[in-house]
Amino acid sequence: MSRVRVRFCPSPTGTPHVGLIRTALFNWAHARHHQGDFVFRIEDTDAQRDSVESYEAILDALRWLGLDWDEGPEQGGPHGPYRQSERGDLYRDALGRLVQAGEVYESYSSAEEIEARHRAAGRDPKLGYDNADRALTEEQKQAFRAEGRKPVYRLRMPDRDIVFTDLIRGEITFKQGTVPDFVLARGDGTPLYPLTNPLDDALMGITHVLRGEDLLASTPRQIALLEALARVGIGEGPLTYAHLPLVTGEGSRKLSKRDPQSNLFLYRDRGFLPEGLLNYLALLGWSIAEDRDVFSLAEMVEAFDVSRVSSNAARFDLKKAEAINAAHLRALDPADFAARVVPYLAAIGLTVAADDPVLTAAAPLVQERSVVLSDAARMLAFLFVDELEIDPDAAAKNLGPDAGPILDAAIKGLESLPEWTTAAIEESLKESLVEGLGLKPRKAFGPIRVAISGRTVSPPLYESMELLGRVVSLRRLGGAVQGSGGVV
Repeated sequence: MSRVRVRFCPSPTGTPHVGLIRTALFNWAHARHHQGDFVFRIEDTDAQRDSVESYEAILDALRWLGLDWDEGPEQGGPHGPYRQSERGDLYRDALGRLVQAGEVYESYSSAEEIEARHRAAGRDPKLGYDNADRALTEEQKQAFRAEGRKPVYRLRMPDRDIVFTDLIRGEITFKQGTVPDFVLARGDGTPLYPLTNPLDDALMGITHVLRGEDLLASTPRQIALLEALARVGIGEGPLTYAHLPLVTGEGSRKLSKRDPQSNLFLYRDRGFLPEGLLNYLALLGWSIAEDRDVFSLAEMVEAFDVSRVSSNAARFDLKKAEAINAAHLRALDPADFAARVVPYLAAIGLTVAADDPVLTAAAPLVQERSVVLSDAARMLAFLFVDELEIDPDAAAKNLGPDAGPILDAAIKGLESLPEWTTAAIEESLKESLVEGLGLKPRKAFGPIRVAISGRTVSPPLYESMELLGRVVSLRRLGGAVQGSGGVV
């Protein structure tokens, strides 16, 4: 068998979305599983829609996720260039060879003429091109040119059924005559996507194409072109296809790049781990085992079999994605977890070193409670600010008039502690509030937690107060007694 070679070939338009990355992941895993090549190329021939920003964003996305490529932009390789905008000479050469061999012909029919022919024959006028220009003589072509008409170049589709075996969907047949001759290039030789995409596959030695099922209808055209290219000495003919299930959003609609939840970088900004997000994306159509959802990228590579991908649409479930990510967060080494929180502390204006002793001690306290890294940063922020901003809702529910006696009793008990340790703080607060005031723990400690952390959700209270220290803890409790309501 030849070496497995797959490709990921996005267009640099817009922001990378989760459906696009799921396709990249499955191709990458297929290549790595078979010790093959993952080829990354950019289809940037649409000058009106392509952008440098989108191109850079795609590179950024792959780097962040760790989906490394064997050939492509910045990496190079024997089949470059890897941007279509730089491959014009290759396209013109291939088109010339196809025309010379009679695989491709000039077509002059306008859309209006095609519709008129369908109506005259009693057919649906929207059926599309009717292959009428296949047999134009040279005299007819000259006459059209004399009228100032510009042709397009169409591939001559084979007069037979096109049958192929999809690795996910099994045998698929497109009946003869259902796919008309299609346009490969404009009259000036400008190549179009139906030419450039399969031609690049042939020139780059691609063996397997894993792509979305929305592209299934174009497969017979690609097969026909790849056969024609092989006949003129380019490539080795049709490839092996696997059409991946669509990723859907709310209401079972295809998740498009315009859907807010599809933006890949929103997940990075929230603090998804690359390994957590990739784990979830892998579950959109594939599973490592019936009773297991959490796995590493290395485990995916070891087990990945594209024939086990489901053909059913896969719905993007944010809650499940969060649960998968939380599992990966919990599995991190505490020092690694702390280091990964640092950029999210910076995002809320806090400069903290990864080896800061307070962070090192506090990070494990929130690791089990965090879904994404931004959760951890918000829970830890109170440890690194001079003035604490208290959440208004938390203050309204916990620092009202009834909180004064609770805070006073807590301060009185804590001031006399001979040592400021977690155990001593816990004993003092329970003695002062639960035993002394006869309060239930939730009623007793709610005001203390909000006064100390500014939030109703925080790391464990006693440990937090030890990390803050005696002076800061008592100052915050005192500020809450005074009813500042905003900053302590």
